[in-house]
Amino acid sequence: MSSSTAITLKILQEPTSSKWLELAINNLDIILLDHSHCERKAAGVAINMMFRYPSYTTLVRKLTAIAKEELEHFEQVNQWLEKKAIPLAPLNSPPYGAKLKALIRHQEPDRLLDSLLVSALIEARSHERLGLLGEHCPDPELAKFYRSLMASEARHYGIYWVLATTYSDRDPAQSRLAELSAKESEILSNTYHEPRIHS
Repeated sequence: MSSSTAITLKILQEPTSSKWLELAINNLDIILLDHSHCERKAAGVAINMMFRYPSYTTLVRKLTAIAKEELEHFEQVNQWLEKKAIPLAPLNSPPYGAKLKALIRHQEPDRLLDSLLVSALIEARSHERLGLLGEHCPDPELAKFYRSLMASEARHYGIYWVLATTYSDRDPAQSRLAELSAKESEILSNTYHEPRIHS
């Protein structure tokens, strides 16, 4: 993504609240477990999109790289879980992902555009929140780990945005991003009282 794009493109409409950060810091074990689930789901999203659009060469190439990196992060988070003796276990999901997915239009090419933009929003929110954890986490090693993931999260949302403007004209893509971003902030404003990366 060019520097001019980075300056003009506003992915997230509203910053994360201090309440979320306090909840996350007070429940780091659950946040780590949820983070594992998030990395696995992110890899699955990229892979599913490749299956849906197998003839889109640029998309397949870019999302193959993202899926690999998400699985590497999944393994890294799982190593932290093992280090802290936190067993892999299911967690109930906050409504965030499902509500964003429900906004994706069903007809092509709108479906592709919305799918890419929703993924960009999720990755941008992950980047922001991992950055907050990296800054405020009381465990210095874990804080360093969170900071180490930030560059890849930023790259991921940049790639999803570039793909959106590869397969759609820029102006409608930017307009739709603004709509979805406002909805994303609205979803998060409905407080979810369990500690999750996207609560």
